Amino acid sequence: MTRNARIPVPTTALDQDTTLVMVLELSAKSWLAGARVPGASRLSRYALAPSVADLSELLGKMKERAGAQGKSVGRVVVAYEAGRDGFWLARYLEARGVEVYVIQPSSVLVDRRARRAKTDALDVEMLMRTLLAWLRGEPGVCSMVPIPDEAEEDGRRPNRERQDLVTERRALANRIDGLLATFGITGYRPLRRDRRDRLEGLRTPEGLELPANAKAKIMRILDRLELVMKQIGTLEEARDAVVTKEKASGEAETMIRTLAGVKGIGAELATLLVWEAYIRSFPNRKALGSYAGLTGTPFQSGGMDREQGISKAGNGRLRAALVELAWLWLRYQPDSALSKWFRARVGEGGGRLRKVTIVALARKLLVALWRLCRHGVLPEGVEMKAA
Repeated sequence: MTRNARIPVPTTALDQDTTLVMVLELSAKSWLAGARVPGASRLSRYALAPSVADLSELLGKMKERAGAQGKSVGRVVVAYEAGRDGFWLARYLEARGVEVYVIQPSSVLVDRRARRAKTDALDVEMLMRTLLAWLRGEPGVCSMVPIPDEAEEDGRRPNRERQDLVTERRALANRIDGLLATFGITGYRPLRRDRRDRLEGLRTPEGLELPANAKAKIMRILDRLELVMKQIGTLEEARDAVVTKEKASGEAETMIRTLAGVKGIGAELATLLVWEAYIRSFPNRKALGSYAGLTGTPFQSGGMDREQGISKAGNGRLRAALVELAWLWLRYQPDSALSKWFRARVGEGGGRLRKVTIVALARKLLVALWRLCRHGVLPEGVEMKAA
């Protein structure tokens, strides 16, 4: 994969006499386009149906309008905020020679007044000002999201689907526990293989069987639970096959197998780390930490100087997995340099210091394992699994 390595940067300096610049405010029912046409002094706004055909037609009309003003369009730039529509539109336009950027919504500066006006038209104007500033070479004005290719985007789906199914499995089990609690029954385990046999033997504290409707409801919940468990099993079999097969079939599988060979990292964590982070390319470790939301957020103003904790503005799935991995690392890699660093930092302390330091360890692990995957640099003192 090579497209995922593209860090969005302006391709050339902005020449407004030859560049058609358009921003889109996307929604399920309609799109609102704002365009800066060469030769025109004002921002033009157009309401569109959510259709690429209408968008392509509008781009053609804007080029004709520029020609009527004596200008020739040599570059077309389109941008929109990342959201529910994902990246399909960006890939569609890129394939047709359009320069596309996807803006990180939380990075756009907004009016700080308590009651600020909020309309799609105002949002289009704000996005246009932000995009033009960025195209002129002001990188700090906003952040652009790397546009993944379809293979990278599709590779993340199985792991994310499994996480959703695990959440659904937990919710169904809790519904059964909650229903049984209304009859004073505890200790039933719906995830056990003998769940249906044990259901038949359940009795209330008075020694009575479950009422017919309550029992039927639990049986229907078990039907859904078993379907979810079957789907989880199918996904886990496909996940584990990547580690057990003889040869990797791509960059992602190679990195997964490398991570899975480290003691304390299983197939689930290895798959999540690769598809949520390492398959992408980052210019440096700071960018990687920022993507995971593990960078600090200092507050300094006048005589005030304090740390507000990590930003939590990045990939939540990745961040949670890294904290889990940090605890596992202390258990399975006690002689590694990172585990020694943690113990030296924490000492005999506990409580808040231990929790804060484990997040710092998670960030160090993120970078160390990134170097292992990308450059083959094994972290100091790390023990690999027996062959």
